[in-house]
This record gives sequence, structure tokens and C-alpha cells, in this order.
Amino acid sequence: MNSAASDRARYDRATAGLDAPLALVDLDAFDANAADLVRRAGGKPIRVASKSVRCRALLERVLARDGFAGIMAFTLAESLWLAESGFDDVLLAYPSVDRAGFARLTSDPKAAAAVSVVVDDPAQLDLIDAARGDGGETVRVCLELDTSLSLLGGRVRVGARRSPHRSPAALADLARAVLRRPGFRVVGVMAYEAHVAGVGDRLPGRPLRQGAVRAMQSAARRELAARRGAAVRAVRELVPDLEFVNGGGTGSVESTVAEDAVTEVAAGSGLYSPRLFDLYSSFRGRPAALFAQPVVRRPGPGVVTVLGGGIPASGPAGRDRLPVPWLPRGLRYDGQEGPGEVQTPLLGRVADALRVGDRVWFRHAKAGELCERFDRLHLVRGDAVVESVPTYRGEGRTFL
Repeated sequence: MNSAASDRARYDRATAGLDAPLALVDLDAFDANAADLVRRAGGKPIRVASKSVRCRALLERVLARDGFAGIMAFTLAESLWLAESGFDDVLLAYPSVDRAGFARLTSDPKAAAAVSVVVDDPAQLDLIDAARGDGGETVRVCLELDTSLSLLGGRVRVGARRSPHRSPAALADLARAVLRRPGFRVVGVMAYEAHVAGVGDRLPGRPLRQGAVRAMQSAARRELAARRGAAVRAVRELVPDLEFVNGGGTGSVESTVAEDAVTEVAAGSGLYSPRLFDLYSSFRGRPAALFAQPVVRRPGPGVVTVLGGGIPASGPAGRDRLPVPWLPRGLRYDGQEGPGEVQTPLLGRVADALRVGDRVWFRHAKAGELCERFDRLHLVRGDAVVESVPTYRGEGRTFL
């Protein structure tokens, strides 16, 4: 039996007593992916990106391993919930205008000590101050540096549109603005190179595109290493006790940790290894998170229909944002229907071997977004479910 057939047989046996749709995490694959991230990080700590996991039990599991330290959260409400749950190092990596949340943060010593918030505009400080009320706790601030690659004299920009602060001088000016304000303390710098960490460079059948991506990323890594280093030095002149400098993601671990200025790297998607992460040449993850949809119809030869399945990932709309039918191998979408809201026809000769009630296992395009569709993850070891744990959604938490 080949590996794909073996995995399908294991997952079917493990979940035979459960009704589909359902989602699982293969713990052997999850743990192997975690170990590989630690290897790639070369001794620097990995801050876990919670948006890519969205399950407290699995966050606790990975943070119990050597090599992982801290969480990178995506909303203030989530950050406060995690702090209340006992996580003591949470970086809110996206600016917030949650006034009620900031009122809680500034009035709760435990939360204020655990949570750091990204800032890239003095207006964000104004909003926090306006939300303080009687709260007198100092807010831990992380400054964000723009990492995008500028080409042709600034006429072409490659990278995510995040912080407005691109130069070391601009980031130092932001640090001064924070330092002048009572009630705030600069503790970190963040610089996420999305165009390197989040763009695959292995594009079979597209040699020109692949070459262009690799050339862009090579230039981006060189440019950013120099600029990030200079920016961190400029901030450290003002804040000698800076606690951390965060960068990168699953797709850029090796190049990010190679920079002396960087003290930690962020990663999360690599734990589940969704389908978009098949497109990287520097590492190979093991698919760890899958979901099953049951066969409910057999419309004709070479066709089965499964319940649901239409759960695309965020980002530019395209086929690469769709889940991929994974097990059994050999199934594809009907080009006229695609994955549907309540049913999805799948084509292929292997469909004739499927019966009503059988499962088709899918891989989602991105990582943690899968958990917004399922309230539990069934944790599989070998061919048995060893535990079923709630996702954020299963705990009644829908932060975005």
C-alpha cells in the first residue's frame, strides 16, 4: 500500500465512529513539522502565529516544546483571552482600534505584562490613551518596520502594505514619539517580509514565473537584511534594553534567522502544512491538518458528490485558494461548479470506487482558517483518535 493509500486507510479507521464533515490533525505530522521548524530556526526562538493554529490545545502543545516561545496574535480580544488563559508572552502583530479592549488592557496588570501591541502611527497611541479611563498600566509597544522591496526608484513596490515606516530614521522617529508619551514602553521591533515568507518559489510548469519570484526574493533578502539591521541599531540607540526583534514566517525561517539583528522568528502555518506550502523549495512539510466531506450522491460514472466543501482561503481569488481533494488521489473539481456552498461534485475514475457514506479528505489552502469552519479538531496518532479538542470557534471565539 502506498503512502497516500495508507494515510487514507488510517484516517478512515481513526474516525470511523464519527460523522463527517470533520477535521483532524495528524499528531505525528504536526510534531514532525514542529521539529523541522526548530531545526530550521537554528537556535533562535520561534513565536507561534496563532492565526495559523486557532486552537488553544495545539498552541499549548507546541509551546511546550523546546525552541518555541511566545504567541503572535491577530486581534486584541484574542490577545486578552490568551493572557487570561495563562499565556504570558503575546505579541499583537496588527494595530487595533478596540477601545473596550484597550480599557481592559490598561486596567489589568496581568494582561498589561503579558501583551505587547504593534504600533506604526501616533494616532494609535491617541486612541489607547482615550480608552484608558482610570487604567494606569503601562502598554508594551512593538514598532513595525515596512519590509517591502522598492524597485525602479520607488515606482514598483513588492510586498504587503503594512507599516508606513520604511527607513531606519523613520522608525527611530516613531520610537521617539512613543518614548515621549507617558504610559507606553518600547519593547520590540517587528518586520514581516511577506513577499519572502508568504510567496512560494517552486512553481512547476511556470519556469519564467518561478525564476522571477526567486530573483525578487534574493534581492529582497539582501536589501532587507541591511535595512532591518540599520533600523534595529537606530532603535537600540534610543532603547538599549529592547527585548525582541521579530521577523519572518514559515517560508523564510532560514534567511530571517541568519540576520544578526533578528532575535526571534514567527511561524505557524508550517505546523499544519496546508497546500500553499507545497510551493516552497527550501523545506517540505507533512500535511497535518485535513478535513473530510462525506459522499452523499453518485450522479453517474466517474462522479461523486460530497456534502459542502466550498471553503476558500483568503487572498487574491484564484484556484490556489481552493481546498484540494487529497485522499483518495485522482479526484478533481468539475470546472462548471467548483467547490460548492452545500455540495461539491468531484470527477475522476477513482470516483467509481467510492460509495455513499465514504469520505473524501481535503487539504485547505491556508492553515488556521480551516478552524473557522469546524468546532473541533480530532487529534490522530497512528490509526486512532487520541483526543478531540475545541478550535477557537468551538470555544465560542470568532475574533475575525
